[in-house]
Amino acid sequence: MASIFGFRSRDPARDRQVDIARLDRLAKLFEQIAVEIEAEKTGLESRYRKTATNAAFLVEAMENGSASDRRSSEVSALTESILNSERRIAALSRQNGMMKELRHSLDLVFDEGAASDPAGVDSARPAGAGRA
Repeated sequence: MASIFGFRSRDPARDRQVDIARLDRLAKLFEQIAVEIEAEKTGLESRYRKTATNAAFLVEAMENGSASDRRSSEVSALTESILNSERRIAALSRQNGMMKELRHSLDLVFDEGAASDPAGVDSARPAGAGRA
């Protein structure tokens, strides 16, 4: 049976360093995911604009009689692509907002930990702190 007098706690400065390293990894992960989301959204917006332009020109050509009405299925496909793109862009915007909220929450956790640290051991902040 172990004696309760043999229990030793870890130095609070070491705990703080471990917490900072963990929060830093998490902050970097949130930032990496946000970059991925933004890159996907940027690429999709570019393709969306091209598709919308193509659809507009095709509809105009059909109205002017320079394109056959048989191309209406092409207009339908372009319209469906545009609607899908709009839905995905909206979803990516929500995801980006969530990443910002998570990053802000991480800052709050870090700040709460710093406030409860009696020694005020380390004033370092997780990567990207304050960018939320």
